[in-house]
Amino acid sequence: MKRSLLKTLSISILSLGFCGSLMAQDVSKTVTTNAIKIENAYTRATAPGQQVAGGFMKIENKGAASDQLVSASSPSAGEVQLHEMAMDGNVMKMRQVKDIAVPPNGAVELKPGGYHLMFMNLKGPFAAGQTVPVKLKFAKAGEVEVKLPVNAMGAMHDKH
Repeated sequence: MKRSLLKTLSISILSLGFCGSLMAQDVSKTVTTNAIKIENAYTRATAPGQQVAGGFMKIENKGAASDQLVSASSPSAGEVQLHEMAMDGNVMKMRQVKDIAVPPNGAVELKPGGYHLMFMNLKGPFAAGQTVPVKLKFAKAGEVEVKLPVNAMGAMHDKH
């Protein structure tokens, strides 16, 4: 009886561990759809009342034709814009762009100080440990859904 109970308990614990690892993978370490592969997606926690946040990731195009990220949306924000940080003379400025090119058999990184998603009019704070669902729309590949893990405020990710 004790062995049977111990065996059942052990199987249950192993099953829960397996389910937990599957759920952790769902938090978008990598998402691949058609020719587009999204890796290392994340955002950062926000302060109460903060109305904007950045979104970052690597977008890989495994196809033979170029593609463009043309828009993004999220139920967590009133609007999601595509942005670029660029030098204007001696001043770093942020500006909205109409699309972000993804070269054939190549990649583009959305990272601090470069291209990124800009979540505007947040519907609530982004808290560390949560995920932010985002729908990316590509000119050729169509829509790709990804969940951005929320890192702690000020946390860096993959040397960015």
